[in-house]
Parts: sequence; C-alpha cells; structure tokens
Amino acid sequence: MLRINQLKVKLGEEHLLEDKIRKKLKINEGVPMIYTVYRKNIDAREKHQIYFVFSVDVQIKNEIKYLKKKEMDIQIAPNPYVNDVTCGDIELKEPVIIVGFGPAGIFSALQLAQKGFCPFILEQGECIEQRDISVQRFTEKAILNEDSNIQFGEGGAGTYSDGKLTARTKDKRMQIVYDTLIQFGAPKEIAYEGFPHIGSDLLKGVIVNMRKEIIRLGGTILFSHKVDSLIIENDGIQGVIANSIEFKSEKVILAIGNSSRKLVRQLHKQGVSLKQKDIAVGFRIEHTQSYINKALYHEFSEHPSLHAASYRLASKAIDKGVYTFCMCPGGSVVAATSIKGQLCVNGMSNYKRDEKNANSGILVQVNAEDYGDDLFAGMDYIEEIEKQAFVLGGSNYAAPVQKVDDFINNKESADLGTMTPSYPIGTKLSNLNTLFSKRICDNLKEGLVDFNRKMIGFSEYAILTGVETRSSSPITIVRDRETLVSLSTQGLYPCGEGAGYAGGIISSAIDGLRVAETIMKECHYKREK
Repeated sequence: MLRINQLKVKLGEEHLLEDKIRKKLKINEGVPMIYTVYRKNIDAREKHQIYFVFSVDVQIKNEIKYLKKKEMDIQIAPNPYVNDVTCGDIELKEPVIIVGFGPAGIFSALQLAQKGFCPFILEQGECIEQRDISVQRFTEKAILNEDSNIQFGEGGAGTYSDGKLTARTKDKRMQIVYDTLIQFGAPKEIAYEGFPHIGSDLLKGVIVNMRKEIIRLGGTILFSHKVDSLIIENDGIQGVIANSIEFKSEKVILAIGNSSRKLVRQLHKQGVSLKQKDIAVGFRIEHTQSYINKALYHEFSEHPSLHAASYRLASKAIDKGVYTFCMCPGGSVVAATSIKGQLCVNGMSNYKRDEKNANSGILVQVNAEDYGDDLFAGMDYIEEIEKQAFVLGGSNYAAPVQKVDDFINNKESADLGTMTPSYPIGTKLSNLNTLFSKRICDNLKEGLVDFNRKMIGFSEYAILTGVETRSSSPITIVRDRETLVSLSTQGLYPCGEGAGYAGGIISSAIDGLRVAETIMKECHYKREK
C-alpha cells in the first residue's frame, strides 16, 4: 500500500481529492485504485484561502512503479502495529489488580481481559451513571463528593474534559487506541482528523461499552473502592487495601490520576520510590467562539465544512515557557476541584462543540525554583494556590474572574465587558495577580502579550478564570525504563498520568497497553472454572 502525503485541496473542493491523487500518481480514471484517508488537517495560513491537507493510503497494482518516480510525498505505508504478545510461563495465583479506571486503567484492563487474565479493577469513584449525578450535584448545588467528581470516577478526569485525542508520541500503539475507541462507539473521523476529539457526551458511552466488554471477558470492577495503602512484603507487592479490605495479588498496576494526593503520600510512607516533577499552573482563558473562528478562518469563518476553530500557542515569555493547553472549542469552563475548601478549573466541550464560548488553559512552567526541592513541595504549592483561589472566589466554589487586560495591568476588573463566563457555579470579579508570585505573573502577562501579537485581539476580548493546576502530576512514581516495574517494589507497575508517565487520554492509554504487554510477556493466568 502506498501513502501519499501533502495533498492540498481548497476548502469546498474536497470532492476533488481523488483527482488530486490520480494527478500525483500520473494515472487516468481507467486505472483502478482504492484509497482511504489516513490524516486530514486544515491549513489556514493564507488569509484569503483555506486548504485541507490530506495524507491518503492507496491500494493500486504495481506499487513499485510509482515509488521509482522518487516523489518524496509517495512512500510505502507502514505496517500497522499488531499486538501479538505471547504470554509468559509464570502462572499468576491471583488476577492482576488495577488501581484506577481512567484511560491507562481501562486500556490495560481490556488488553489483559482479551488475553484471559480476568483483571480485578478498583476505582475510588463511581461508575459513569452515578458519577454524572455527583458532578451535577456539585455544579448545581456546590455539594462536593470528594471521592467521585470531575477528577475521580469511571473514565478518569478526561471524561469531563472534551475527550481530546491529541498526543505528541509516535508510538505505534496509538492506532490501536483509535481503533479500539471507534470499535466501542467513538466517531470514525478520530482515526484521521488532525485534532481528533470525541466530546465528553459521546466519550461516556464509549467508556461504558468498554467496561461491559471487560466484564464480559471475565474482568471484575469495583467502584467506590478507594485504595488507601499497598500490601508490601520483602520489597514486593502482595496486594492492596481498599475500604479496609485486603485484595491480594503479586501484580498491581497503579493507574491513578494526578489528583490522588493522599495515596501518593501513603506510597512514600511505605517506601515506594518517588521523585519531584516539574508542573505548570495558570488560568482558563475564555473568548467567544465566533472571535476564534474569525481570527483563524477570516472570511471563511462561517463555512459549513469547517469545525469550530482551535488554536495552540506557545511563548518563551521572560524566563519561563507559557503555553495554551487543552483548548476546548465551543465548550465551557468546569469546576474541577476534588477537595473541599479548594478550587480549580478545567475545560470541556461536547462532540458538536457548539456552545458560545471557547476556552483554553494558559499555563506557565514552574519547578523547584518556585516552590522548593522537598519531595512534596510541588503538591503543597498546588494545594495552597487552590485554597487561595477558593477564598478569592468567595469561599462558595464560585470562581475568581478577571479581564485579561486588567490582569496585565494588575487591577481588579469592574466588569467583564461583553464576555459571559461559562463557569457554572458562579464567578466573582477579582485580581488574579494575588494568586501567584510576581515572577510567575510577569511571565504569564508577557505570554499573553505575545499571543496577542500572533492572534490580534487575543488578550483584548477575553477573560481569565482561576485557577488551572491539574494539568500534570507533581510527582513521578519511579519505574525501570525497560521492565516498567517500580524501582523499589517488585510487581508494582506505576502507569499513566498520575504516575508521571503520560499527559492526556492517548498517551495514558498507550502507557496502559505497554504495562499490560509487559506483564503478559512474563505471566499467564488460568481462570478458575
């Protein structure tokens, strides 16, 4: 099969793609071929013209003939990654325990279940159906369930964060993740869109379908079971304790989220190897989606073939990197706290991305220079910021907000102009400069000014909502690069975002697959009849 890259088609002329392929291959309509779209991106760099840029896979006779033309954009398509792991000789006495049922936990569980391992999953939050009720109760009445919320529960934090599927990794397992999501109900276009997403509304159904398949294959899932500690003997894992009950296993996948602070502190007490990790903090910036569309698509902003526009920006700023994160077109800012008396926010959008506003994280990189080199200094720093944000918002889970220009000029906003914040619990006009040090605020301001140069109006027609603190884990649970086993505890497999090895749905899912493969290569499990 051939892969042809860089096929540019003008907006509105997508029907001419086959003609473009034939022209590239220099073949007429009589030559039979079959093609599928491998990747589809938007090129909006020209103000008065927008293009779709395609990569396609083509089945055609005599492929070698077309490669001899030495066109750089014509190559042999790589073979898809095939998971043909042969299970190892060691027989497990108990099923593998998986702690956490976010993307890493779900994909490792499915992989193990498909190979007959009958995984045993413990999730501190509720199943999707009950979790939705808890999230709604917090959104509408500010009643927080600390064990089941936007951070914790079936599907993990990404379930309520748009379902974005972008990742910078080139790991071949990425295609398995896309194919699996489609198999269980995700839209087919996620396989080729340049910035694929499912949407929080559709992702929930996909996760439920995956849960049902894991159970059908012999897996067990216990929701509302919070793991409080590990069972460790002679530097080896023997199981976990959840809800004061011992669950035994010599293989434990620790697929926790990055908000699992109590458990991480307990791991340290039990001698599990940890190290501090750099993080990023900041705000959610919110514009009208119509402004974003016009800024990026210009005169084509209302064209029916274009989705709600999205952006990705980065700046060196003064002496720290500032960047946008988890951009949610046509979405809303959500209440993302998991601890009473603290406040943090995130963003989400549904599949159609048709709400009035767009939002994105505006983050600045921070490290031990900002908060100290103690192991838990980053975690303590985050908690202190969230406590300050809670008070600044009025101590009732309302969020502090400010116009971007007022933040840059260090003055409390008197109004929000034409912007209406989407944060659901309520907002309070504030001065967000009080949440961070001058150095951090100055870098954020310089980044915003730079972004305004790149997208005219970016800082003029926008508001900030505080605070965004949960973009990554402040701790890495250290593991061996090859075996993926904890350096301190045999049989313990730190995995995914909360362990410090991923940053989003796709990379977390891939890490879950890697860990599952590693266990399968070593072991097998015979289900009791």
